[in-house]
Amino acid sequence: MYKLLELPDDLDTRPLRQAMWANHIGHRFTQEADRQVLWLADPEQRDEAARLIELWHRGELETSAAQSAPRRRPSITGQAFGQAPLAAGLIAVCVAVFLCMMFAGDAIVRAFTIVPLEVMGQRLVPGDLASDTLAGGQLWRLFTPALLHFGWMHLIFNMLWVWYFGRQVESLQGWRRLGIIVVVAALFSNLAQYFTGTVLFGGMSGVDYALLGYVWLMSRRRPESGLFVPQMLMVFMLGWMVFTMTGLGDAFGFGNVANEAHLGGLLIGLIMGWFASRNAPGGADHDASGDRK
Repeated sequence: MYKLLELPDDLDTRPLRQAMWANHIGHRFTQEADRQVLWLADPEQRDEAARLIELWHRGELETSAAQSAPRRRPSITGQAFGQAPLAAGLIAVCVAVFLCMMFAGDAIVRAFTIVPLEVMGQRLVPGDLASDTLAGGQLWRLFTPALLHFGWMHLIFNMLWVWYFGRQVESLQGWRRLGIIVVVAALFSNLAQYFTGTVLFGGMSGVDYALLGYVWLMSRRRPESGLFVPQMLMVFMLGWMVFTMTGLGDAFGFGNVANEAHLGGLLIGLIMGWFASRNAPGGADHDASGDRK
């Protein structure tokens, strides 16, 4: 990403954003202290972006919507959540499920696992995917393990990446694109973990790795999309996946990790990123201690 300019954070940049998208200029606005920072995905678009900025300064990019909207200074939180309501809503749902687990305990876990679980004496007896989840009409179980988190650190770590990657996809390519990635990644990562013989697992990190793969491949194949992953972050995420696959994570006290869900999510994200970068340049539409993903 190329840093183009800094602006006071009380300026209404909506007309500029709309004009840049209309002219297919990949960009991002970030907040730094009391400044808004404009970044370009492709430095070769600097001249066109500068032309639009000049028109915006002269007031010639004002749209009827922008003119009729109240000119109030939005909060930093409001700006961020307004750009990515689906990502924010997904985080809110995961937090709500986690809080319910604290009060309802095993009832929530048993309702959200990929197959029904029954406790018989000291044993946990799982149901069957085909006869109980599919034939039994409990199709929500294919997706809901992604909403389960087994500890505050588990929840915070996963939500951090949902927000980091999910906000990029939603603000640059629309909530539909993010929704498709989340649903498909949750399904495939959950199934990948189940078919290794695990029935009690949960976490959003299969989706996180799908978003990582999608954003990374889009940033490489379509830099004008505005999607971006710092190289060191990619190294860290892949290093973490390899670290947990070796079993060292358990040795260092991180507990069981749903490694197959990580790998399945990453692969499905790369596949979706490859199709999206080929077909739509720049984006399409604006225990209570199971395996942790």
